[in-house]
Amino acid sequence: MADNLWEHRDQYAKLITTEMGKPIKESHSEIEKCILLCEFYAKNAEDLLADELIETEAQESFISYDPLGVILGVMPWNYPFWQAFRFALPTLTAGNTAILKHASNVTGCALVIQDIFEEAGYPKGCFTTVLANHDTIENLIKNDIIKAVSLTGSEAAGRKIAEIAGSQLKKLVLELGGNNACVVLNDADLDKHLDTMVNARMQNAGQSCIAAKRFIVESGIYDDFIEKFTAKIKTIKHGDPLLDTTQISTLAKADFADTLEDQINRSIEKGAKVHFGNHRNGAYYQPTIITEVTADMPVFKEETFGPVAAVIKVDNQEAAYEMVSDTSFGLGTMIFTENIKDAKKNIIHIEDGAFFINEMVKSDPRLPFGGTKNSGYGRELSKEGLLAFTNKKTVYIK
Repeated sequence: MADNLWEHRDQYAKLITTEMGKPIKESHSEIEKCILLCEFYAKNAEDLLADELIETEAQESFISYDPLGVILGVMPWNYPFWQAFRFALPTLTAGNTAILKHASNVTGCALVIQDIFEEAGYPKGCFTTVLANHDTIENLIKNDIIKAVSLTGSEAAGRKIAEIAGSQLKKLVLELGGNNACVVLNDADLDKHLDTMVNARMQNAGQSCIAAKRFIVESGIYDDFIEKFTAKIKTIKHGDPLLDTTQISTLAKADFADTLEDQINRSIEKGAKVHFGNHRNGAYYQPTIITEVTADMPVFKEETFGPVAAVIKVDNQEAAYEMVSDTSFGLGTMIFTENIKDAKKNIIHIEDGAFFINEMVKSDPRLPFGGTKNSGYGRELSKEGLLAFTNKKTVYIK
């Protein structure tokens, strides 16, 4: 499968960009990440799935990891290849089969992904794409053939799917929205990490659950941060997403720009200031910086799915860390500081599923991925994701 993805990477990248609009360079990166996922499980699956021997009074006792059966994946449009592969590859590797219900605006990707699995040698039926509406999904979840569900999507979708799956006592992994904080402390090296901070917000036109959405900046570095952050944002090149020079394109739908514009306008009514940007043209939304943001504003409280950075000035480090958890979401936090030792002491105080120091929050095949609170539960990727849809069976031989 990795070979197939590499051989046809240009074709698949163009399909992603044509369907949902991200710059072609980012689409290529998405395909390359899928290749890394394939290589990780090809190399490590046998060891990760091996029986785990447990020493007891028995002659032999161990944990066996058995597949559950047919797993339903309901996946979003913003990373149409990566999200589908992140669900399907470990699920199948553990011995299950998978049914994919993808977002309706990336149907071409969904159908091609099924072809990729079959061309790689997976038996027909191991991975199946279905084109279905919400009522059909509800019926699928209730069907006895479906043993578990994985959803990546909005909080509202997660609550609905959880209600249906819960009524059937079926296992569920939920990867929902995020409102990630990017904390910039006084000792942060802006020259070294500024590109990372900008990318953390503007990648995929900000349409990412793990994007940095709230920039919590300590007062001693605030002016310097605003100056350099703004200068960098101004250089982002908008244009045809099929051109390699394009860095940001439109949002996937004009409706998403409507929502973002409304969140910003409601925040302005509460006293927020537009420091830069805030112009739109249809589905395109200009990269935007909002300052004088307070915790009661929509750009702070809600998930903003687009290229807008909400900047909050705080007096000290203690206030910064306290503000990180002032959200109903719990996907990831990023801290920029030169005092790594001190940052590590605060890991336990942040409730999120990820804590990144001097790096943007991102998913990695080698590490578990998932959130807490309204960002969902369960983990994908790594050993945890591989075992997510298995029966951890105790075996005891006297």
